[in-house]
Amino acid sequence: MGQITVERDVSGIAGLCVITPAVHGDARGYFVETYNQRDMEEAGFRISFVQHNQSMSVKGVLRGLHFQKQYPQTKLVRVIRGAVFDVAVDLRKGSPTFGKHHGEILTEENKKQFLVPRGFAHGFLVLTDEAEFCYLCDDFYHPNDEGGMAWNDPEIGIQWPGVTGEYRGTPSAEGYAIDGVPLNLSEKDQKWLGFRDTFTF
Repeated sequence: MGQITVERDVSGIAGLCVITPAVHGDARGYFVETYNQRDMEEAGFRISFVQHNQSMSVKGVLRGLHFQKQYPQTKLVRVIRGAVFDVAVDLRKGSPTFGKHHGEILTEENKKQFLVPRGFAHGFLVLTDEAEFCYLCDDFYHPNDEGGMAWNDPEIGIQWPGVTGEYRGTPSAEGYAIDGVPLNLSEKDQKWLGFRDTFTF
């Protein structure tokens, strides 16, 4: 396990891990292994990734909170340009941390990777003018399988860094901003229900 360090069970949530790869740099630049199956297996992760996705978003874009209903995915996420605040919420039934979340700032400088197991909702907020976001998945994309929850539900209680605005009982982005830039959410992400309305208690 010479090329990665692993912070396990972050915020006390079993399975959520922050992985930091070794960076080899000199005056010319740097080299980093962004994924090494042998190192991951030595760290106890046996995951077969089948899809690699990349997106670009501008400051104030918030994507989430999303989850898969029938075909859950493990995700290994990282940022290659800019910075995001990345969040995972435990949705595993029977988990002692059901409904709890952890947020991690991922940047092109810190090169941290966030391992989000199956059974979590996931989302991120772009903190810089632009950000490029990459993630490996252990299952293919399945159309019409996406679920979601309100990003600003006070019961989940995510503290999105730098975001100002008042919760008015809906996931609408209206009135919310980061550093004066209005939050930018998809129409779909402004219609999800809250945690209690999404899951039966």
